[in-house]
Parts: sequence; C-alpha cells; structure tokens
Amino acid sequence: MKHLLHEKSDQPEFVCCAVRAAAVGRGLDPITSNYAGVLMITLKLNGQEHPLDVTEDMPLLWAIRDVAGYTGTKFGCGMGLCGSCTVHIDGLPARSCITPVGSVVGQSVATIDNLHSDPVGQAVQQAWLDGGVAQCGFCQGGQIMSATALLKVNPKPSDAQIEEAMIGNICRCGTYNRIKTAIHQAAAHLQEAKA
Repeated sequence: MKHLLHEKSDQPEFVCCAVRAAAVGRGLDPITSNYAGVLMITLKLNGQEHPLDVTEDMPLLWAIRDVAGYTGTKFGCGMGLCGSCTVHIDGLPARSCITPVGSVVGQSVATIDNLHSDPVGQAVQQAWLDGGVAQCGFCQGGQIMSATALLKVNPKPSDAQIEEAMIGNICRCGTYNRIKTAIHQAAAHLQEAKA
C-alpha cells in the first residue's frame, strides 16, 4: 500500500517531519494534499474513506489495487470486455479498468475484498464454494460481484435473467453452468433465510 503523508512510513522520522512541515508551511493539509500541493482524491472504498494521491483519469482498477492495496479485483483485458475487474459502484456492477477514479468521487465503491461483510455476497461466495464453481479462479471475483449485484435487484432470477446479467463476464475455463447453478443456489438460500 502506498504511504500517505499522515501514515507511518519507513522513511526516517526527520524526512517525514520535513515533508509535513513543508506541506503545512505552504498552507496545505498533509492528509488531503500530496507533497506538491495537489489535492488528493478521497475515495469511499469498502466502507472507508481513502485519500489517494492519484490523478482523476487513472483507471479505478489501478487506484484500488496499486494505491489502496485491495488486490482481489483483477486485471483481465483493460477494455471492459471480460468482467474480471468488476466492482460495485453505489451497488451496481461496473468495470473498474475503464472507469476513471475521478468519476466515482462521492460514490461508494465495493470490491470482492470486502464482500464477506454483505449477506448477499456471503450467500453467493458460499454457493460458489459448495458448487466448486472455480476452475482456475481468475475471473471468479468479477463473476461473484456481478452475481451479487444481480441477486440484490432480482432475488429469484430465471436462467435467462442470469444469462443476461452475467453476459459481460467471461470465463475462459467455461464454468458457466456451474455459475448459473450457484446463483440459483444462493437465491434459494437467501429466500430460505427470509422465511
């Protein structure tokens, strides 16, 4: 994880103090501005505010992985075609590889790294495990994020609705039937839990 000015650093303390003093001396807040005085972008990621020293046009995927340190979201194609990089932005699935970080300021971004805290996400992850869905597993984070978003808006989807919702997620191992079965299993579990 990239160190911010207000975090503990492996730099000698006198260097950290000098950077902080220079920032404060220029009237900058060392928590919201970088050493050059450029305002940092604050991203609400997995329920926490993260001030990130990135440009607004940086793909959200790289801000999540390389700057904030959440590595569950994967790079697949870089063109928004495969779905490996799927995250939730205000609850809706989005491809983080083509989403500029500046476009999500003020919105809530959730990644696979924190899906265990979501009851629907838990049910989907458990169904994935119970059904042995993953083969190589590379695309599965994006698959799970899309499936979770689907079940939040449609708690009892048909096969056709599942196929429509999951069409943007590619599995090179071809586990589509297991994915569909797991989504039905998660939906059934969630319905039982409500009863």
